[in-house]
Amino acid sequence: MGFKKLLASLGAGGASVETVLNEVNVVPGGVVQGEVRIQGGSVNQKIEALSVGLQAKVEVESGDQEYHQDIEFSKQRLGGAFELQAGAVHAVQFGLEIPWETPITHFAGQHLRGMNIGVSTELEIARAVDSGDLDPINVHPLPAQQAILDAFAELGFRFKNADMERGHIRGTRQQLPFYQEIEFLPPQQYHGLHQVELSFVADGVGMDVILEMDKKPGLFREGGDSYRAFNVGLNDFRETNWTAYLNQWLSEVGGKRNWF
Repeated sequence: MGFKKLLASLGAGGASVETVLNEVNVVPGGVVQGEVRIQGGSVNQKIEALSVGLQAKVEVESGDQEYHQDIEFSKQRLGGAFELQAGAVHAVQFGLEIPWETPITHFAGQHLRGMNIGVSTELEIARAVDSGDLDPINVHPLPAQQAILDAFAELGFRFKNADMERGHIRGTRQQLPFYQEIEFLPPQQYHGLHQVELSFVADGVGMDVILEMDKKPGLFREGGDSYRAFNVGLNDFRETNWTAYLNQWLSEVGGKRNWF
């Protein structure tokens, strides 16, 4: 792919920056690789810092209000300070690790509505910091996540929406300041069910899977029969028939409540 202009020129005759990603398709725990190229302007300039990071647009609830906030959840500094000569080009290659908890943005060949994650570039000259536009990345599910998502699809659930919410899910291995919720609409056989919400919280060994039926916005009702959290190993997830597991749970809860 071609270079994209990320930062405007800094000052009269100042430098400009372009960033290109080698591959935009990644998975949690992987690496996004690319190159940052700084084009010198008409004067020499001291570049004090250059960095790249991962940024997400996250929903924040405050009282009765909701708004979106850009949160940088990973950052890598690219070298130290240096003098950029007028007209010169300074190129830096990078490999930015994708945290295991990074939300999924793509599933079953489609972009999940509500997901906005990408690589940001930051340049510091004379103590002035300029950040550029986001270079979107496509985060695909880990095999263990794919298995559970496929199970919902096999049961006839349809993807409704996904969002990223600031906060923590208690009792999980969560390290990031936000988490993802994936909402599914049920098929006809679960006619009394409004929706099911799914969250993954992974690390390099396993992941916490959080499920909730007919969830009220912003509330995790832990301990209730409509809330379930369990652990899945990243290497032994194939030992479980997830379609049967989910159907049994849904049927048990729905039967108790006379939903189905």
